[in-house]
Amino acid sequence: MADPLYLSLWFPDFNGPAMVLHINAVLQQFPFSEQRPGVTYVAMQPVSWNEASILEQRYSPGIPPEQAMVVAADLIHDDYAYIFEAYWDLWTPNEQGEWLLVPSLVTFTAQGEEFEEGAEEETGHIQIDFGLDSLFVQEQVKLTEETQARIRENVLRLLEFTKKIEMKTRATSRRLWSESDESLPQKLIARLQKVQ
Repeated sequence: MADPLYLSLWFPDFNGPAMVLHINAVLQQFPFSEQRPGVTYVAMQPVSWNEASILEQRYSPGIPPEQAMVVAADLIHDDYAYIFEAYWDLWTPNEQGEWLLVPSLVTFTAQGEEFEEGAEEETGHIQIDFGLDSLFVQEQVKLTEETQARIRENVLRLLEFTKKIEMKTRATSRRLWSESDESLPQKLIARLQKVQ
């Protein structure tokens, strides 16, 4: 069964202007889609998810991360959350079974330390939502050599991104997780064992 896949990041300092620096550093590592490049959506949420957004802006074509940071920087508060959407290209089979590089939505949510009564302690100062883990497991597709190669390429893209974050940002902790008890590595192992 498919589950949403997340990467949570924690930083030593995530208040005021430091938030902008950390969000920008993470977005700079992201391999934007060639078909839908840039940040395509920016939103700001005050105090909690129960409040109305104070800003929602869509961009087509997408804007560079630096420009998205300019939009956010004017309204940086420790009790706000900031949402950024962007796309990256992942291998996905179409209805005919042909593998194509398709833009896939990724949502970045940055939560100030006073937002939603410290929600960042659980989900991270920055939480990255990659969408369903089926993009990386492809459980509904027949497991062929090509399928294995495309799954491997998608997983490598995920691993390269998390490695770049580890090396090029000041994140002190990170956690790749899903809502089920089964982790992505467990799902991949179970999937690949079916052909042995």
